[in-house]
Amino acid sequence: MEVSRIRALRGPNLWTRHTAVEAMATCDAGEVDLSQHPDFENRLRNLFPGVGNLQPTDHKVKLSMAHALEAATLHLQIEAGCPVTFSRTTATTDHGLFQVAVEYTEEQVGIMAIKLAHELCLAALNNTSFDVDAAIHQLRELDEDIRLGPSTASIVNAAIARGIPFRRLTEGSLVQLGWGSKQRRIQAAEIDSTSAIAESIAQDKELTKKLLHAAGVPVPLGRPAISPEDAWAAAQEIGLPVVVKPRDGNQGKGISVNVTTEEGVKAAYLAARACREEVLVERFLPGSDYRLLVVGNKLVAAARREPPLVIGNGKNTVRELVDIVNADPRRGEGHATSLTKIRFDDIAIARLKEQGFEANSVPAKGARVILRNNANLSTGGTATDVTDDVHPEVALRAIAAAQMVGLDICGVDVVCESVLRPLEEQSGGVVEVNAAPGLRMHLSPSFGKGRDVGEAVMATMFPDGGDGRIPVIAVTGTNGKTTTVRLTSHLLRANGLRVGMTNTDGVYVNGRQTDSGDCSGPRSGRNVLAHPDVDAAVLETARGGMLREGLAFDRCQVAVVTNIGMGDHLGLNYISTVEDLAVLKRVIVQNVAASGTAVLNATDPIVAAMANNCPGQVTFFGLDSHHPVIATHRAQGKRVLFVEDDQIVAMQGHHSVRIPLSEIPVTRSGAIGFQIENAMASIGAAWAVGVPWQTICKGLATFVSDSNAVPGRFNVFDYKGATVIADYGHNPDAIKALVQAVTNLPAQRRSVVISGAGDRRDEDIREQTRLIGEAFDDVVLYQDACQRGRVDGEVLKLLRQGLDGAKRTTHIDEIHGEFLAIDRAMERLQKGDLCLILIDQVDEALAHITQRVNSAALAG
Repeated sequence: MEVSRIRALRGPNLWTRHTAVEAMATCDAGEVDLSQHPDFENRLRNLFPGVGNLQPTDHKVKLSMAHALEAATLHLQIEAGCPVTFSRTTATTDHGLFQVAVEYTEEQVGIMAIKLAHELCLAALNNTSFDVDAAIHQLRELDEDIRLGPSTASIVNAAIARGIPFRRLTEGSLVQLGWGSKQRRIQAAEIDSTSAIAESIAQDKELTKKLLHAAGVPVPLGRPAISPEDAWAAAQEIGLPVVVKPRDGNQGKGISVNVTTEEGVKAAYLAARACREEVLVERFLPGSDYRLLVVGNKLVAAARREPPLVIGNGKNTVRELVDIVNADPRRGEGHATSLTKIRFDDIAIARLKEQGFEANSVPAKGARVILRNNANLSTGGTATDVTDDVHPEVALRAIAAAQMVGLDICGVDVVCESVLRPLEEQSGGVVEVNAAPGLRMHLSPSFGKGRDVGEAVMATMFPDGGDGRIPVIAVTGTNGKTTTVRLTSHLLRANGLRVGMTNTDGVYVNGRQTDSGDCSGPRSGRNVLAHPDVDAAVLETARGGMLREGLAFDRCQVAVVTNIGMGDHLGLNYISTVEDLAVLKRVIVQNVAASGTAVLNATDPIVAAMANNCPGQVTFFGLDSHHPVIATHRAQGKRVLFVEDDQIVAMQGHHSVRIPLSEIPVTRSGAIGFQIENAMASIGAAWAVGVPWQTICKGLATFVSDSNAVPGRFNVFDYKGATVIADYGHNPDAIKALVQAVTNLPAQRRSVVISGAGDRRDEDIREQTRLIGEAFDDVVLYQDACQRGRVDGEVLKLLRQGLDGAKRTTHIDEIHGEFLAIDRAMERLQKGDLCLILIDQVDEALAHITQRVNSAALAG
């Protein structure tokens, strides 16, 4: 078995709403049917007992090596601690080639899992060894390295619970919550409204102390020291015992507390100096170490922290006791677990010496042996939740400290005998204020109840219960996508919204182009949703991007499917039939929000059937008011759009709005049927997001289908009294719609300039010119710049074949080069003629046509 083309599907996709890794698995004759290897499954289970069920869901399908790969990939991740459940294997039209899709929570872990699963399956097939424990350990280590830390994860999980979308912007802890103009950002436990100045103040312990003292918050006395000797002098001035710490720092690094001797003070100075240049010496406050968490203007959690310590049993040495404590499964390295292992290093040994112990000393039963001077969890300390015990006055001092520094999320370190009494009554005080505090001790304290601090952060960032979402309108189909996207965007902008738009021409934000080229994929969509000046997003959603990466969003407010028809690009990426294409295109319908709407073409049976897959409401549109789908939907009082008496009628129940086609320029007073459908699709989308009807009508009246508004989409030019139409139509359905449109326009003689895209099927290329041959007198065939895998002249030959027996065509030219073909056709035009030019290089061809039209106008 060979595994190739491993892709990460980063959004809802063809297989699942979850993120998934997809791979192509090629199996030889013996691997397609594992019944030919009766010992394979037993060998696989001996190597990996947790592999799960190998049998396909469809019992008619034979068990293949690809199914084993699927199961192994899923269960390796599960054994590594990843919460994944979905997997699927599907045979392609190529014998022995399978598509394998398996859910992942971390992309790199998913990709590594499928590679390790491949090695595992080959080992089982060849009866060789495979260290599954090492593989699981490797996956677990990678997962812990790259997944969000507990603080950030708690905030993200609270966002997910609220339905707020999130996107990780870096491999670290910078995360976007929400979309567009409603987005917020966090980094670890710090939110975007926290100023850099506030963070800088919090890092400066001496400045923080001065500000808190000015605000009436109790703080310990102290001053900076510039040498070990000066530190000892400061300690004598202040009075022993003292705390020695870096002037700015975090996670308890370099801090020594309750230091009572000259030797200890000098050693503590050197330890602090190793972390930062400036060192503070402060009066030691007796009592316990508490961390109070302030979010916004509220105290949301509090914990009493204990330094890393062991309790003597009269039998084991200190080193052995540390090993016993570290064996607790809750303790790990770093922040991935609820507790961190106690470090047995030089600092620990020095602290032991202060207590009269060595590493191999055996403490008496019940003796507390402290391994660190600070109580940070990151150095092995423990935490006990005391949130419900905090005296209101203590809470007020913590809130005052956070607000004086300017931190939205603040960890206030307090030392006092008890938080049950005001600090002033017990000589307690605030010893430190922390930006981006660790939340782990409050989420999973060593003792006591965990607190939902993530939700407290959400309540501060999204105070009105908002979900951070802007309206997202996704548009897909075979034809009409770009025009529908542009017209829908125009209607939303007419309503005063700043619109982000993606299509095959580029990315646009509030009318300004920010990217060019084919931008109908998820990367461009994510860029729009990350832009802070976007109030609504209208995203063309092409098949290629969905296959490569999935959708750019988890769900949309509106999904528009213009049509499927005979399809396009069939035969590529194993989308071989119209039914396959429909399954892919309906992904956006399946991911409509429950409060959202699918706008569907009622006259296309495959599109109409997608209504059954929509979690929200459905609006049907179609030219025929009596179409059964529209008539039924209308009778049920649901939203429909149809044409009656040369008007587009929007109806829901007894309420209706009528818009004359003569007031919708894009339809040329109703002469262009496919533009009427595009207009109805756009109206349905705008209606779904609450754009007022007066605004919709105004927007329709001001949208013109020229080369600036919708380049390459039925752009009409007047050339020496003849009509020239430029369009990017490139499949049979598009050609059929264009033929119907130009037939409704008056003309003495009709000509067409056409090529064919080499990545279409032979029959699709021939069908285009077969349709052309029924409606045009002159045909100019051209070979474009990119043959897309075809040999020279092959496309022209197929186009010629389609014209065999043409009913109307009497003259055919073959030209090499798009612009030469355009010139040939335009040179022949007489007053009253009509020429349809099917362009390939949209911008360049339109510029060429425009230049000829302008030159003719000047000459005339």
